[in-house]
Amino acid sequence: MTEGAENGDRELRLIEVTLDPASIGRNTPDIEHEREVAIFDLLESNFFSLQGHDNGPYRLAVSIAEDRLVFAIADNGEVHLTTFMLSLKPFRRIVKDYFIVCESYFDAIKTAPPSRIEAIDMGRRGLHDEGSRLLMTRLDGKIAVDFDTARRLFTLICALHWKG
Repeated sequence: MTEGAENGDRELRLIEVTLDPASIGRNTPDIEHEREVAIFDLLESNFFSLQGHDNGPYRLAVSIAEDRLVFAIADNGEVHLTTFMLSLKPFRRIVKDYFIVCESYFDAIKTAPPSRIEAIDMGRRGLHDEGSRLLMTRLDGKIAVDFDTARRLFTLICALHWKG
């Protein structure tokens, strides 16, 4: 966790997160629910620091353009500060595997014994953690986030429509 998050710095945080409707694919009710919960949880508790700017809180718009993940960041007054584009290629395998495991998990919770559900959930959490660490690495030098914030952002990335 970063120092600002430990000290409860209320300015270095997100106060709004939006997903580009054109970037969101058709989702199951379970995926929609996860996305809504991730946004709610993210706004309730997060650490987000735009490197070179100490004038948070921030507004984040997430989209996909030209096979890139786009983070458009504005300040509290909705003044655009910067836009970062990250290649989706490093995320593809993790996201694909994550969706496969999530589908297995949602199927399992309907009929499988608790031991099977727990095993699948451990795999799901492991992939989610891997994607979160990758996101933190890709944002390094641009945006500082704590691990919990990275996890919630990774959930939102998974909710976007992946082209190709």
